[in-house]
Amino acid sequence: MLTDIDENNPIFTQELFGPVAAFYVVNTEEQAIELANATLFGLGAAIFTADIEHGRTMATKIESGMVFINQPSWTAPELPFGGIKNSGFGRELSERGFYEFVNEKLVNVAPSGAFPWGPVALS
Repeated sequence: MLTDIDENNPIFTQELFGPVAAFYVVNTEEQAIELANATLFGLGAAIFTADIEHGRTMATKIESGMVFINQPSWTAPELPFGGIKNSGFGRELSERGFYEFVNEKLVNVAPSGAFPWGPVALS
């Protein structure tokens, strides 16, 4: 567990992996969201609250690929995994992840004699 981390400490701007928890103390929710977003990374975040709906609202304001409410960030095969910013692009795992590894092709079929660019309403 790391505490008393200020902007001059390299930990403040690094993406940490492993059993490391960095704790920051702020006075307002707005400061907490600003601090959470003040990074070049955005893999996972966690919000702990008794008010689930408020937690969902806060989650929409956090710039992260994954936000967990009342749990630390974790993963499972059925959950889409991935970040934003310098933590990566796209998702892996789950149904959403399958589309990162395939090339989909559109095949649009119109009947013989149809107008070239889609149907035209006849009156």
